[in-house]
Amino acid sequence: MAMIRVEPVEVHVRTGWFDGSPREITWGDERLLVTRLNAVREEAAAYPVITGPRTLFEVETPRARLALTYQHRSRRWTITALDEERRAA
Repeated sequence: MAMIRVEPVEVHVRTGWFDGSPREITWGDERLLVTRLNAVREEAAAYPVITGPRTLFEVETPRARLALTYQHRSRRWTITALDEERRAA
């Protein structure tokens, strides 16, 4: 299935100590363990200076595949896309 873009939802993300990759996502009352990191894309030059750089992570959780965005200037994590139809192999 394909990732479906959604209105950005702010979430809390716990990251790895050494590499900064997402390990656990807290979305409301629900905690999702990141089981796999599929892709990382740094977008340092794709956005205006006022917005600042961001890094996009495509991750898998037991419930869904998510596109997480980290905005460096504001230090915010948001979910920008998801695919709930993905079934774990």
